[in-house]
Amino acid sequence: MATIQSVNRMLDVLETMRSMGGVARSVDIANALDIPAPTIHRIVSNLAARGYVTQLTDKRYALGPALVSLGTEAAKQSGYTIQPVLDKLAHTLGETVNLAYFTNDVMTYVAQATSQRSMRMFTQVGAHVPVWGSGVGKAVLATMPDEQVHTILDNVRLPRLLSRDALLEDLTACRKNGYALDDEEQEVGVRCLAVYVPGAPSLAGLSVSSPTSRLGPEKYGDVADTLHTAAQQLTRRWAGSH
Repeated sequence: MATIQSVNRMLDVLETMRSMGGVARSVDIANALDIPAPTIHRIVSNLAARGYVTQLTDKRYALGPALVSLGTEAAKQSGYTIQPVLDKLAHTLGETVNLAYFTNDVMTYVAQATSQRSMRMFTQVGAHVPVWGSGVGKAVLATMPDEQVHTILDNVRLPRLLSRDALLEDLTACRKNGYALDDEEQEVGVRCLAVYVPGAPSLAGLSVSSPTSRLGPEKYGDVADTLHTAAQQLTRRWAGSH
């Protein structure tokens, strides 16, 4: 049990540093995690010895080069499995498509295939979007019972103009329609349609992003069907990689 706690604390430190922009003082990490400063100092010292963090001259710590190596390899392996599906999907739809995972109450973009159009949408892989205000997030939430959704929402802050009841009604529509919408919620003039992807390494959503002028309601059904087909292909690829 102690070993599991140590591993969890080490991961908590790395994730906290990421949330602080990749650079932080050990005392700030300790305060954020409510863990004694000597314990945090011991953890970051061990991480520094393995190259996962680097101590700067001003006594702050930065995420280290060993993480870059791990991330590069993870991205490479993920790309072998899913990128061909995303590339084909982007070509079929003529728009940018994204795959996002649900982690720590937010959605994180993990892969993307961009449109070849001159006017196209672009999202940085690794960027986070709120689970309540993104197509991929609502596609994931819609697979959960309301009780679980409430538990997640207890940990996030909804914008003042979005009530919990309104979000739950939106999720009910998602379940009925088989897809979720981000209708200019993240960016004015941009609409995203998303579906849930079963069998992913983490709860996942697959979305297409487009200017509103190119993705109107009359296209929702056909686009959703195309996304579901791609989601099934991803599911089979993940199953075959085990």
